[in-house]
Amino acid sequence: MDAINVFMRTRTNMASDTLKAFLQAHPAVETVELVVTDPSGIARGKWAPVGALKKAFGEGVNFPLSLHGLDVWGNEVGETGLHISSGDRDGFYRAVPETLSVIPWGSDSDQEQDQRRAQVLLETWTPDGERFASCCRQSLRRAVQRLTERGLTAVAAFEIEFHLVVEDETGNVMPLDGETVAGGENQFMYDLQALSEHSSLFDTIHRAASWADLPIDTIIKEAAPGQFEINLNHRADVLRAADDVVMLKRIVQETARDSGMRATFMPKPFAGQPGNGMHVHISILDKDGTNIFSGDKGTIRQHHAVAGLLASMQDATALFVNSINGYRRLAPGSYAPTRANWGDNNRSVALRLPAAPDAAKRVEHRVAGADANPYLLMAALLQGIIDGLDAGDDPPAALEGNAYDETTPNRGEALPNAPETALELFDKSAFVKRALGREMAATFSHLKRAELLRFAGDISPFERATYL
Repeated sequence: MDAINVFMRTRTNMASDTLKAFLQAHPAVETVELVVTDPSGIARGKWAPVGALKKAFGEGVNFPLSLHGLDVWGNEVGETGLHISSGDRDGFYRAVPETLSVIPWGSDSDQEQDQRRAQVLLETWTPDGERFASCCRQSLRRAVQRLTERGLTAVAAFEIEFHLVVEDETGNVMPLDGETVAGGENQFMYDLQALSEHSSLFDTIHRAASWADLPIDTIIKEAAPGQFEINLNHRADVLRAADDVVMLKRIVQETARDSGMRATFMPKPFAGQPGNGMHVHISILDKDGTNIFSGDKGTIRQHHAVAGLLASMQDATALFVNSINGYRRLAPGSYAPTRANWGDNNRSVALRLPAAPDAAKRVEHRVAGADANPYLLMAALLQGIIDGLDAGDDPPAALEGNAYDETTPNRGEALPNAPETALELFDKSAFVKRALGREMAATFSHLKRAELLRFAGDISPFERATYL
């Protein structure tokens, strides 16, 4: 408790200075969007007058703890134990000071100092002043602490794919511009013209990202119609790297809405087209700031990390593939992995070791869909790396060539190809409980099982058209 008290005093002093400087720099702000990420990775919250920031940066604003027990539609899932069975208690939701920023959507001004709305991310504490176990950001914080206890720091960066879509007059959703060419094939990968055609949108995204201190690196036109990718630069603070993902998604979605479009991070929005992934690049620094994957001995440690990530990959697939739709993305030839394998500079595998200078050696995890919860995803990856480094085991032989070709050696074990199978492995896994904590693991499982039941009970128009 003493450590928490010291942390809270330090945090309160720093937060107070941050808030004071922000309000002085942005006197026009009237409304703040208070944002909480639930276990499914969905941003929830409320709008409040700017005066609420003082409380958010202090003892915290009140929200029901049951916010973390809602399914993807916002319905209560009683099995989580967070709703009426526990009295539907309030918790204290405290601001993450570094995430406070003004936002450009819903405004006529392009000037930072003239913005009237701001946003800030929150994390959850119990009424007793403890970290709330079913808060995903707190789960990642605990994983970071386990790494810190070993004298290590993770450096991470995310790459996130998404689609821009529009609705026709009948309400059907279509890829932006219907970018197809003769023969029905797409030829827009790395297309600069597609970026230029939507330069106003991407300029606004860049502006909002700059105001929020998001380290955007590159924006890329991807292979599918209306599909793009934004790459973020590495941070030596994986909590902030995960925050970046939450904030970037909001920026992209709200900016697209302002432009009369929709942005979706759905893993497979259109059959026959490439899906949306969330790739994570991770390296590990020692107490002197040296990449432990560098040098000859570093390659050995890098392989140990790979072994730990491979050993836990099937158990954690339910985290990486966060929706029923996500399993449609994991298909042969799709550049999304279907098996637990690894290789050097190979984009068909689950774990890629990119070509990089010695100091930048890292592991790229390619399994997750773009809708994955970045906090829980990162917590699982850190625990896998910790386990691998602690055990010192070597991985199976690297895969060379095409991972989808059945004749290729070292393809590895198949990943779960259905949510029911993934959740069975997840529920039985001691690894998952170590990575997330027992409470978060149970909450996530209850939410995903409720989601499966809802879909199982639905009869689609296509099903009726087939069998009526």
